[in-house]
Amino acid sequence: MTRKSRKAEHLRNALALADGPVSTGFADLTLLHNCLPETDGREVSLQTECAGFRLRHPVIINAMTGGAPELVQVNARLAEIALRTHSVLAVGSQFAAIEYPEVVDSFAVVRRINPSGVIWANIGAYADLESSNRVVDMIRADALQVHLNAAQEACMTEGDSDYSGWLRNIEKMARKLPVPVIVKETGCGMAMEQMKILSEIGVRALDVGGAGGTNFIAIESARAAAPVSEDFLTWGIPTAMSALEAAEVLPSRVDLIVSGGIRTPLDAMKAFAVGAAAVGMAAPFLRLSEGSGVENAVQWLESYLQAMKKGIMMLGHLSPQELMRHPVVITGQAAQWLAARGIGLEKFGRRSFQEEK
Repeated sequence: MTRKSRKAEHLRNALALADGPVSTGFADLTLLHNCLPETDGREVSLQTECAGFRLRHPVIINAMTGGAPELVQVNARLAEIALRTHSVLAVGSQFAAIEYPEVVDSFAVVRRINPSGVIWANIGAYADLESSNRVVDMIRADALQVHLNAAQEACMTEGDSDYSGWLRNIEKMARKLPVPVIVKETGCGMAMEQMKILSEIGVRALDVGGAGGTNFIAIESARAAAPVSEDFLTWGIPTAMSALEAAEVLPSRVDLIVSGGIRTPLDAMKAFAVGAAAVGMAAPFLRLSEGSGVENAVQWLESYLQAMKKGIMMLGHLSPQELMRHPVVITGQAAQWLAARGIGLEKFGRRSFQEEK
């Protein structure tokens, strides 16, 4: 099977399969209610800075698809949503367009539709510097997402089994490309040990891509003649736990993006509270744009952002960044996870409401 036909199959299965089965872990995080918020909702701003970009709001339409002729219109619809909502848009892996020039338009279409928007290119950590430059040029990208998908490759019938040299490749991209480099997991999360290593080689942001959202192991299992065993479907670090590990080790020069099952405005607010500069979502935009059209997807995001504003106001803050100082009570599996990993709970739960005043 060629990479082109595989991309179309990935899309069909992503639309058909549910999130999980692992929980994201955000249910174990509670933002402490503030009965005296002392805020004016008209002053709340969702502007944020991430990977060197000043963004209108902190929701990224994250990497999804491209690489087959039938996917041109899918990415065209996503680009239209990004244009109308002033959202960052990341395309799916572009390596297929290097192998098959006839599918370049499935990626280039996003720049034609959104000529002035912030668009991120995407390639795997296996790629060399020349290929990385080509995918950036292909869509005049403002940044490059480098995806890590070892678990998916291991479960893919035609997948790669050689992961050597990935870190060296990423460092070359981060040091030599003319655009910022963002490293992204694809649904299995990041642990603090690897995040610390990645933060020291010049990358501008890490996207934890935790377990709990779109499950690429499940997608590969659905595609395979011999499906993977069910216990492998729970592989990975839940998104909330990965974000909490990031808060332990990431320096201020490396921004945190949280993705992997972010579905509600409260999910996003909890991600900001543990240090995220932005959140990424893919499946909700894909399902809405393919199922009910661009207009419904735009309306859904606008409502999502308004609800996020309301929640930030209710907690007594004026921006997502201020939530990083808000008390977060951590219980259940997340608390057990932090204890096992030697990360203290008190620094989250005993923050001061008034610290930023």
